[in-house]
Amino acid sequence: MSGIQQIPGVSPTPAPLYNGVSRNSGSLPAAAFSGVRTRRLIGVAIDFAIVGTIVLAFGIIFALPTLGMSLFILPTLFPIFAFFYNGLLVSGRTMGTWGMWLMDLEMGMTDGTRVSFVTAGVHAVLFYVSWMFPPVFLVSLLSDDKRCLHDMFADVVITRRTL
Repeated sequence: MSGIQQIPGVSPTPAPLYNGVSRNSGSLPAAAFSGVRTRRLIGVAIDFAIVGTIVLAFGIIFALPTLGMSLFILPTLFPIFAFFYNGLLVSGRTMGTWGMWLMDLEMGMTDGTRVSFVTAGVHAVLFYVSWMFPPVFLVSLLSDDKRCLHDMFADVVITRRTL
């Protein structure tokens, strides 16, 4: 018996291929990256609106019974909720957040496998840390596969969704 145990309900199968080509960013066709930067910006704006609305709703719901005392924890709710939002949705079957899904994007590991919850969560943390240093987003202008620095650290690639 091998020392590796299979977790029930979790398949080690790789993520779907992009039109039969592995997700390895060096082998993907140019069409996989067509318009990715613009679509990512719009998708992030959609995700910010979704997460912000949900956090605001939680803030209002908790502020009423506590007479506003819970508003002190409101700033910490956004990053916590965003971590789980990104982790659960990117590691799910759609391979992207709702904003990415609406913009026809998906995220996969560069080796062709699906993104795990932990990797998706780390990617989200790296993304929010990147906002403190905006020039790091310029890396995507120099990268052939339009990956940002936080994508490279998390070893993920974002492509157009295949139909």
